[in-house]
Amino acid sequence: MKKIKIKINNQEIECSADKNIYKVAKENGIFIPGLCGHPDFPAKANCRICVVEIKGRKDLTTSCSTKAEDGMEIITDSERVKKARNLNIELIFAEHIEKCPTCVWRVNCALLNFADRYKIEITRFPDRKGSRKIYKFGNSVEIDGTQCIDCRNCIDACSLLQKINYLELKGKGHDQEVVPVKSHRLGGAGKKIDCIYCGQCAVHCPVGSAQEQTHWEMVENALNNKNKIVVAQFAPSIRVSIGEEFNIPYGKTVTGQVISGLRKLGFKHVFDVNFAADITTMVEAQELLERLLSEKNPKSEIRNPKSEMPMFTSCCPAWVKYVEFYHPELIPNLTTSRSPQIHLGGIIKTFWAEKMNINPKNIVVVSVMPCTAKKFESSRKEMKIKGVWPVDYVITTREFAWMLKKNNIDFAKLKSGKPDNPLGEYSGAAAIYGGSGGVMESALRTAQFLACGKSKSKLCEVRLDFKDVRGMAGIKETIVNVAGKNVRVAVVNGIGNIDPILRHLDKYDYIEVMACPGGCIGGGGQPIPTTPETRKKRIEALYRIDKNKKIRKAHENKCAAEALGWLKKQGKLECQVLHTKYKKRS
Repeated sequence: MKKIKIKINNQEIECSADKNIYKVAKENGIFIPGLCGHPDFPAKANCRICVVEIKGRKDLTTSCSTKAEDGMEIITDSERVKKARNLNIELIFAEHIEKCPTCVWRVNCALLNFADRYKIEITRFPDRKGSRKIYKFGNSVEIDGTQCIDCRNCIDACSLLQKINYLELKGKGHDQEVVPVKSHRLGGAGKKIDCIYCGQCAVHCPVGSAQEQTHWEMVENALNNKNKIVVAQFAPSIRVSIGEEFNIPYGKTVTGQVISGLRKLGFKHVFDVNFAADITTMVEAQELLERLLSEKNPKSEIRNPKSEMPMFTSCCPAWVKYVEFYHPELIPNLTTSRSPQIHLGGIIKTFWAEKMNINPKNIVVVSVMPCTAKKFESSRKEMKIKGVWPVDYVITTREFAWMLKKNNIDFAKLKSGKPDNPLGEYSGAAAIYGGSGGVMESALRTAQFLACGKSKSKLCEVRLDFKDVRGMAGIKETIVNVAGKNVRVAVVNGIGNIDPILRHLDKYDYIEVMACPGGCIGGGGQPIPTTPETRKKRIEALYRIDKNKKIRKAHENKCAAEALGWLKKQGKLECQVLHTKYKKRS
């Protein structure tokens, strides 16, 4: 790309001609405030607080939507800029009802920070959105119209990124409002649309208007209940993302601090969902082999394996909701294996409860997840085991960070802790569950082993690394040898990339789908901002964990094998803990 020279605040800068002023300034350490911009979307210049003055131009210009041109001289803090910027921030506050005391955004709210930085009076204009509605989607996500600043990032996330098109603008001018569609023509087919609870609207919202439906209040109540044993379990990706909330570099692994932080909050026991990811891998790998070999498995209730290929992963509850609503004909193709958080919740309330001689009804399991849809998954009636929910509450990465900050726990200075055993051991295969392609790669490692066993046949191949399914591409494909069979696999990175796969299902045997870009590391409950850069660094950290583990295959986790061995002796309980069903949703 052609290089050009510009000046920003009299500082001469050489940059690429394809970059906007805002990005060039940021890359050179020059601060320009902004709320509505996000690298996942085209610039919209809606908030208009990133205005700058360009020499020779009469009007101020939004830096996010203006390309740098050779010879430009730009001023970011002239009196004209300050006056316009400050007024725009005041007007944004006037349309944004402040709910700071209960907002998980309060401690790192860009809008509040700007008001403090520029000494802005935030109550000079009357609020104009006090009568707006709060739209709740399932028990997972909500959009609070009273806090909306009309940046439209939520609409872009739902339509451009995820291609669900569940959100739209109603009204015009100052009366416009983001609302869920009531009826919408999709491709002229008259199909109805529903939210899949992925939370990409929330992770792209700059002010907390779109956010998770919080469970932290209920978790605090449980922690204060002396009659309950409250335990926590945390997902693979939490350890490489939570640090960002405390100024720790992107992609830094902080597993020990997560454990210590949870104990500081009052959790009596802390377990690692990576343990259960190894359980999930073994269950799913076995089911894949049964379908490939067309053997009936009564426990997972597979009726006709040949007609239920390709097999889809089911770890992502937003993807499961998508199938149940948009493509119920594919429900038989979903693996019957429960997800790691549900597997671990079930094992805690059966295997672990018996070992500890605790009544399962006295155990409260709290999941710390990168995902808003996990709240929906935990409340599915199909998940109950003997009438007991495996997981009682789900808090997101952001909620966990909020609880730590609210309780003045200095996360960065916490000493490293270790999870409780026997539910804390895990393999490298479990660690990569948090990234796109990780579930498939983990299952393939074990499927090849199960298919070959101790065979020395040349037809058998047992690999550790499946690099073709890694990375941030929207669709990844490869062919894998499993017991002499060529298994055609595909990974869908983000639900917005699903259509080409659905049009050619006959090409594949096994497909992983994660609704969020990057997989769980880009989930709707992750720290903000979550950008292509942060997703890349988080996933790299997970693969470093995998590479450095002595045990890198799920079936080599002896503690997980012990739990599975115990379940096999429990009759019907094994199926209830390990498998589930799905249903068409209207």
